[in-house]
Amino acid sequence: MSTLPLPHERTPFDLLFRNLFKTDGAYQPTTFDNKQSHPLDIFYDDNGLHFEVACTGLTKEDIDLEIDGDLLKISYDKPEEQEDYFGYIYKGLAKRSFNLGYKVAATYELEKLSASMKDGLLHIFIPINSTKAKSKIKIK
Repeated sequence: MSTLPLPHERTPFDLLFRNLFKTDGAYQPTTFDNKQSHPLDIFYDDNGLHFEVACTGLTKEDIDLEIDGDLLKISYDKPEEQEDYFGYIYKGLAKRSFNLGYKVAATYELEKLSASMKDGLLHIFIPINSTKAKSKIKIK
């Protein structure tokens, strides 16, 4: 027999669901300017943090990478299309603008970021900050 929470009790799911739609809450989407999200993978390993961003049909010159303090910004502004074609029969490739921003923890050295394009994927690597040593604080 399962027990339902009382009306004044909140489960973690209730809090997540309520905060997901709250505009002034801690949850913030990763897109700016009300643009749609963009397909990407973010993962880490023993060497650092990895981003793989889908950039089908784009060149490395089309994409802007910017570091602003501890924020990594990845963006592409799609130029206006010219109407010099008869029309699409099917348009399945999403070559839309995107503007992504990620706050990167001090654990990683954002200044040593490296990026490359291969097979329609933008690969971004941020190494772990190996110079940051732990220090003990004496309580007075």
